[in-house]
Amino acid sequence: MVEIISQLEQLLTQEFRFFVALFVLIGGLLLGYVVSRALRRLLISSGVPQAVEGTPFERTARGIGTSTVSLLAQLTGLFIALLAALLALRIAGLSTEFFFGQLTAFMPRLFIAALAIILGLIISDKAELIVSERLRSIKLPEVNIIPKIVRYSIIYIAVLIALGQIGVATGALLILLGVYVFGVVFLGGLAFRDLLTSSAAGIYLLLNQPYGIGDEIAIGDRRGIVQEVDVFVTHIESDGEEYIIPNAHVFDSGIVRIRT
Repeated sequence: MVEIISQLEQLLTQEFRFFVALFVLIGGLLLGYVVSRALRRLLISSGVPQAVEGTPFERTARGIGTSTVSLLAQLTGLFIALLAALLALRIAGLSTEFFFGQLTAFMPRLFIAALAIILGLIISDKAELIVSERLRSIKLPEVNIIPKIVRYSIIYIAVLIALGQIGVATGALLILLGVYVFGVVFLGGLAFRDLLTSSAAGIYLLLNQPYGIGDEIAIGDRRGIVQEVDVFVTHIESDGEEYIIPNAHVFDSGIVRIRT
């Protein structure tokens, strides 16, 4: 691209340079506007507003008078306009070939980095909502940590991609990723120890079925009719009250099956 600009400069007299530069600048601004509007329509027709509805990123965007779709469209239009401005400065002779080459090489990477951060925030927010919804029926405190881990893991990967685009050493990024994975696995193992114990007990209960729905049982000081048994917890009801008991506690306290 730099060679094409150099050849074009040789064909132009000084009088025409500013005219051509102005034409390129105006054309770039118009192109950026047209692409921004077209991308906005494409995102809307693709159902992106519905997909990001309710996410913290979308609520934040709404709070400042815009939306996720508008931000993505405006970012694309701004990128095209900036490239046109750089090209116009080069044609007008107001920037050196080295400066123009460095900026035109860096701008796409900066655009991808910004896009990675925005998409990372959007996807992480949506993933957190989906995981929270899927785990809503599991009444264990440890489960509330899982959506947060999913969210921050996606953000962390997006940040690594962005840093890689702006020139941070790949080795350092891999080290950071390794440290993060180790921390998630190690701390997750400690945090989810009870959850894993309950799931193992739940699998045993589902396979052997020492009690079923409709049976009257006593677990520790809780007594009632079994309403539901899943991998993690057992639901029993007595006198209008529902008790949600982790399956690990079922094993620790033992089961008394009451026959009538």
